[in-house]
Amino acid sequence: MEAGFAVLIGFIFAASIYLMLSRQLIRILLGISILGNAVNLLIFTAGRLEREVPPVIPDSSLVPVGATANPLPQALILTAIVISFSFFAFLLVLAFRTYQELGTDDANEMRVAEPKGEARPPMGY
Repeated sequence: MEAGFAVLIGFIFAASIYLMLSRQLIRILLGISILGNAVNLLIFTAGRLEREVPPVIPDSSLVPVGATANPLPQALILTAIVISFSFFAFLLVLAFRTYQELGTDDANEMRVAEPKGEARPPMGY
């Protein structure tokens, strides 16, 4: 089962890198979001995939009796999901504001685009 997940994670990483190499800002943001999901799946798979075996230690022993799922990667993934969602929301607002200001979502056109807003005087003393 881990081999299937490894192939799936490879495809997800490839798709995210393909999207991040695009020139459109929305595709780049979606690639970053998919990359975060691929990393979460990689961490989850590295924590061992065991079905129906909770990581509970019986009172009579000091260590788990058999192979169990590791709870640490699951806790790390829960934290990473919250952080990646807030990061994606920040980048989405930043991209929207950039589109409003420059009038384009193409990364190459952003280099030469001039802001649409009012010209502000330079800050000086």
